[in-house]
Amino acid sequence: MSKSNNVHEMLNIMSKNGWRITDQRKSLAQIFSDHPGYLSPKDVYDHMSEKYPSVSFDTVYRNLRMMNDMGVLEQFYFMDGGLKFRANCLDHHHHHLICINCEKTLTFDYCPMDNGVELPGNYKIVNHRFEIYGLCEDCQQ
Repeated sequence: MSKSNNVHEMLNIMSKNGWRITDQRKSLAQIFSDHPGYLSPKDVYDHMSEKYPSVSFDTVYRNLRMMNDMGVLEQFYFMDGGLKFRANCLDHHHHHLICINCEKTLTFDYCPMDNGVELPGNYKIVNHRFEIYGLCEDCQQ
């Protein structure tokens, strides 16, 4: 998916969730489309405050959480780096291998949910994530 298509898709999801598409939200989508890796809330705040000096950290953080909740962003918690976000992979369902050293992420299409999972009670799954943390080939050397 191209960067402009990615931004358009992110904004489309926000709009479908009832969000007004402001210049600041367009900028948020662009930041994540331009950055292939992970960004901490502070990283995003630093980018946003360059263009919007009066933006507050709380506003940026609240928008990140809401974008995560609607599926525009994915959040990951790194042991040393804390909470970070990246653009959600919107074109197909997959899961991630995440290097705990360099944060390189590889996608893979295997999904443990495809094998059928027996859950207790009458539990209705609405979403799931499967992440494997380890060391990539480069960091093992």
